Amino acid sequence: MSADSHPTLPPVRLHSDAELARDALGAPLFARAVRLARWAGPDTRVGVGGELAGDQLPEAAAVLGLDADDADSAGYASQAWRVAVDTGLVDVTEPEGDGGESGAEGVEGAGGAGERFGTAAPGEDLALVTSGAPGDVLDLWLAALDTVLADAAVPDLDDLVDALDAGGEIDFDRLDWNPGREADFLDGVLANLYLLTVAEGGAADGPIPLPVLAASMVVPDDMGEPTDAVLEQVSDAMMRLDDQFRQLEPIGLVQFRPVDEELMAEADGPLDAETGGADDEDVSRYGMVRLTPLGLYGIRARMLEAGVDAPAVGELAEKGADVLLDAVSLYSENAAQAEIEQWLAGREQPAAAAELLAAARGDDEGGPLRRLRCQQALAPAGPEAEPAVRSVLDDPELGGLARVWLAERGVSDVPAPDPEMVFWLTVDTIAAQLAADGETEELPLLMETLTAHHAGFFEQVWRVEHPSTAYVLEAMGRLHPDRKAAKEARKAAFKARSRRPA
Repeated sequence: MSADSHPTLPPVRLHSDAELARDALGAPLFARAVRLARWAGPDTRVGVGGELAGDQLPEAAAVLGLDADDADSAGYASQAWRVAVDTGLVDVTEPEGDGGESGAEGVEGAGGAGERFGTAAPGEDLALVTSGAPGDVLDLWLAALDTVLADAAVPDLDDLVDALDAGGEIDFDRLDWNPGREADFLDGVLANLYLLTVAEGGAADGPIPLPVLAASMVVPDDMGEPTDAVLEQVSDAMMRLDDQFRQLEPIGLVQFRPVDEELMAEADGPLDAETGGADDEDVSRYGMVRLTPLGLYGIRARMLEAGVDAPAVGELAEKGADVLLDAVSLYSENAAQAEIEQWLAGREQPAAAAELLAAARGDDEGGPLRRLRCQQALAPAGPEAEPAVRSVLDDPELGGLARVWLAERGVSDVPAPDPEMVFWLTVDTIAAQLAADGETEELPLLMETLTAHHAGFFEQVWRVEHPSTAYVLEAMGRLHPDRKAAKEARKAAFKARSRRPA
């Protein structure tokens, strides 16, 4: 999973380790692996790769409660056994030598006389399922996830059979399959699904249409109307994802509604879902997928291992206010609020308020947004925080913030700010909004509100000793809804630049 694809991600709300461990134990494939690990014993026979002997698959399927006559049962049992071996739930001793050599004790098998088998037994890690901490269970589940993801990146059996050459070897050129490329594709898909899930305004509360996810991997960002060739690539990607998500659902990573088989039968050419105009039922026929809470945990763990910055709400709870404000300055307002609430929980309000205010100081580029997040953090504070807020009334950077906080609580003895502080706070407020959300539709109204009650505002504001003065005035020159005021802002920006060279 590339660290370059999503260098900064919004924070994710994760369930507790205990809840996630319960989900892991309840995942059908993991639960089957545990059951087969408990079943393994002296009579269990394995082949050279640790795979279960073919004639034992019906018994293993029966242990799992599967119908031995069902053609798929042997495949389910084989997959669960592979997961059990790969995660250490089962220890295997592979057969030594070939058919005629001595080695691990074995018996004749379905492959013919002299075929030898290795042995299997429950592994030490099996005990962690019942006696380990939630983190131990999650580590086992992550190992199982790695196995399933590796399997999901392999072409299906029909494609492999078609690609066999005369010598019985797989012709990879004919198959057009590159293991590394396929693994990277699946990692990219899961990274995009994660981003769509956690992004502000994304589809966190609902499943993602498969065409949307496929298009995110195929359609260039700068492409307008996709060409027929690109749409065909999207269709091919959809079908690959349909097969892969069917494999990923049993491990508990996703909830998945496959592509409607009738739709595939009806299709004459590439599948193409027009998600913009179709109703929900039509779109769902093309497949819908969502990450489970366990899936969010799993993909985030893989991202962290790959060096991707994938924060989680609550991980800053024990950090200082300086670390908190710097971090949440990069978050959306809602995500910042969630992190701030976690940080405030368990802290005494007076001390927390004083620490936040101290951390909000600074004339660096990030200062305005830190103060905005500080104001956000102090918003729910009660009377206990008032002494800390009053202590900064004379502070040139925090005095305006303190007056706003006190005024909102109806405090009557708040000293009026001097004009210099008013202008400084105006610049700081607009700079913070620009840093937080960019040039939004609401920003011109904020600019108009902040300047409407000050005659000669632009004649004074360019003199303000704030590092963002010229930058804010240039933005006001572009965005202020009043043309005359916008022109005055541009002139003031020029003066500010002349006074404080870039």
